[in-house]
Amino acid sequence: MTDYVLVHGAWCGSWAWARHEAELAAAGHRVVNANLTGLGSSADEFHPGITLTTMIDDVCAQIAAAGLDRFVLAGHSWGSMVITGVAARLGARIDAIVYVDAFVPQDGQSLWDLTGDFEHDHYVDSQKFHPGAVAPLPGLASPMLTPHPLLTLLEAVRLTGEEVKIPRRIYIFANDWQPTPFAQFSRALKNDPAWEYHEAKCGHFVMADQPEQLMEILLSCV
Repeated sequence: MTDYVLVHGAWCGSWAWARHEAELAAAGHRVVNANLTGLGSSADEFHPGITLTTMIDDVCAQIAAAGLDRFVLAGHSWGSMVITGVAARLGARIDAIVYVDAFVPQDGQSLWDLTGDFEHDHYVDSQKFHPGAVAPLPGLASPMLTPHPLLTLLEAVRLTGEEVKIPRRIYIFANDWQPTPFAQFSRALKNDPAWEYHEAKCGHFVMADQPEQLMEILLSCV
């Protein structure tokens, strides 16, 4: 049995990982499908003071509440900012970390640092009518998406050295989504021997578009 911790992306909720949560549980694994303050089923808790640290605290608290010792940690898209922060705290307990079409921040980098003018203009424009909140990006429209806390996009990740204790690092690049901010990580990691690199022929929501391939990769961490 392997324990898994799953973290969704911006504007989403734990529903994004529901299929994989159910399939992993059916295969006998324990799963924490993280609920993050102000998002998804907790959207009614939204307030403009929510930070990246808030989200990292959320995940660490849910790991503790579930009594997990060692686990596989996976994050989609912006959720990689959260799992990187969790890794900086709990790296020695993580068997593998999986970045699913996601950002890979270095110490002192925020999501703002890793995105370009298109995203920046959208973040700023969103403040005209909903200060502290960012609307879903154009092209990601869905009735299930909810506004995202701005400060989680501006606060930098701080590494501690704990994250280097993770023995396996896996990156999955969705190569059929344009424009993508993740090509920079594909180029950097596809030939890096410290990473296991995969490509999924699909759009950004790998969990929905290539669920079997993603499940196979997750189970390879057992």
